[in-house]
Amino acid sequence: MKALNELTLFAEAAKHGSFSRVANNMDMTPAAVSASIKRLEEQVGFPLFVRTTRRLSLTGEGELFLTKVNRALEILKEGVEDIANARGELTGNIYVSAPSDFGRNLLLDWIDEFTELYDNITVKLELSDKIVDMYSKPVDIAIRYGQLPDSNMIAIPLCSSNVRVLCASPEYIRTHPPILHPTDLEQHNCISFMVADTIHNQWHLMCQEERQTASVTGRLSANDGDVVRRLALKGKGIVNKSLMDVSQDIIDGKLRKILPDWEGESVPLYMVCADKRQLRPIIKVFQVFLQQKCCSQFEKVSQALNH
Repeated sequence: MKALNELTLFAEAAKHGSFSRVANNMDMTPAAVSASIKRLEEQVGFPLFVRTTRRLSLTGEGELFLTKVNRALEILKEGVEDIANARGELTGNIYVSAPSDFGRNLLLDWIDEFTELYDNITVKLELSDKIVDMYSKPVDIAIRYGQLPDSNMIAIPLCSSNVRVLCASPEYIRTHPPILHPTDLEQHNCISFMVADTIHNQWHLMCQEERQTASVTGRLSANDGDVVRRLALKGKGIVNKSLMDVSQDIIDGKLRKILPDWEGESVPLYMVCADKRQLRPIIKVFQVFLQQKCCSQFEKVSQALNH
């Protein structure tokens, strides 16, 4: 397996731009890593790196070779996983991207439980409210709200009934004028979610046949969904959040739904992958696990809202 080790070292060196860093990560000496790369260069017949005292960079041939090496290593990893899974031993790595609020306050605990159930599965979690480019990053699955703009993606529903809800802390509700209609929101401090330079301050609501768009204002906004939620918990104002994101807060009585007769926008929750080939056995097991967790959480918060 010497050739495989050398390819792995090459991919890692290209990723980190340093033999020393690779040596530290792989418990080797920089000289051993350099010698391995040199052997690989002799075998392929062209230089892979340009080495200077300050930096390590790929040659043109090295960049082309890296693309094939990364794909080959991925195929080999999948082969090892397939063999283990065929033996009934679920094993492998899952790279998950998720929104900040959902990731920190629900998904993190669920992943902890999942890895306790499956000792040989590791999960890498990346949290961001920006939509990750699944074609350029090594992400296996992404958790996303709402309809997908890219029809080529594979989207598996986790919670189709999820909607946005207006909510605030009991303290805020107690100390501010009552809200009986969406137009009353104009007199309140509303905390908006912000993406880049766009503030989402147009809140769409529906009650039977009546539709309203409230143009809200407030002293606070944030580009992190978890920060928006935390501001609401501090009693700073009203938020328009995904029900799943605030589900535990509503169950615990830390947030209360405002305008209960009005329904917010539908924001179904999906598990997304770029290609159906990524739906490996461990991904399918993780999918079923997440669907069960989301279903259970949604039932609990629905019961809390109906009491």
